[in-house]
Amino acid sequence: MSDSAGVAAAVEALRQIGYYLERDRQPTHRVKAYRRAADTIEGLPAAEVRARRRAGTLTELPGIGPKTEAVILEAMDGATPSYLTKLESAAGELTTAGTGMRAELKADLHLHSDWSDGGSPIEEMARTAAALGHQYMALTDHSPRLTVANGLSRERRLQQLEVVAELNKKLGDELDGFTILNGIEVDILDDGSLDCDVEILARLDLVVASVHSKLRMASEPMTERMVRAIANPHVDVLGHCTGRLITGERGTRPESEFDAEIVFEACKQFGTAVEINSRPERLDPPKRLLSMAVETGCNFSIDTDAHAPGQLDWQVYGCERAEECGVTPDVVINTWDSSKLLEWAAS
Repeated sequence: MSDSAGVAAAVEALRQIGYYLERDRQPTHRVKAYRRAADTIEGLPAAEVRARRRAGTLTELPGIGPKTEAVILEAMDGATPSYLTKLESAAGELTTAGTGMRAELKADLHLHSDWSDGGSPIEEMARTAAALGHQYMALTDHSPRLTVANGLSRERRLQQLEVVAELNKKLGDELDGFTILNGIEVDILDDGSLDCDVEILARLDLVVASVHSKLRMASEPMTERMVRAIANPHVDVLGHCTGRLITGERGTRPESEFDAEIVFEACKQFGTAVEINSRPERLDPPKRLLSMAVETGCNFSIDTDAHAPGQLDWQVYGCERAEECGVTPDVVINTWDSSKLLEWAAS
């Protein structure tokens, strides 16, 4: 195996280990260790990696320790690293339910890259989505007010549009027509207005609107706040509507209080899809509200809200809940092909 091929194999193995650790909800620091090691050796000339391997100095590089070094050495020898083999063998189905709905999905419409608070580049997220069987995805990095999540300023958003255009040229041929849609997860401000100017919103393919602040607002003003956002002609999807957290590193958080009947009726009337958020710590909306939205006649979007490649496989959790609550594929907007979705969003 050539030096460049050996390094490429090592980078891929390290990233695959990261993928399986993310998928299995392992601690963030463990995932980052393998992704950091991949970034380190990918950024070096292959000859330097080979020389350091021979000299036994790989661990002198930032982000490479004994465990990641072992993966690199095995991969450069042309073998599948033993740790990767172990993770692949242990990776079974996340759930036995929801597979029928999952097979109908053509996209994930809510995910983040390292432009905001995600952990991986846009291209890696796109390649993983394509490998999982999707035809397209919507990149929905955060709006500027969410500084804790590195929300994109107007200037960075415009720059991202250019980056996505170039990636679509590159990946369209390599990934059998796979397309990245330009999207945003925009903050719903206290008064129901959106944290993004109209000119930018008009240039995007898909807009997910979510509440991230003052989640304990009283029911009546929260309902008004959400309905105003839902009625905005640029909003396509209402993200994680209750804002709850039921498990995970961030702890738990109760549901926001609002009049769900009014909110879901607004979604129906204004053509805004209700997101079925698949993140294990969210699983939002709760089943009682999801059933209410079904009875109201809403459209839905089953999304991962992924912040890393391995989390893109979590979509089946949302599919399981959708099936349990009587959601049918015809009302799930990401079962549609991209042309139908774009026509719907533009209308």
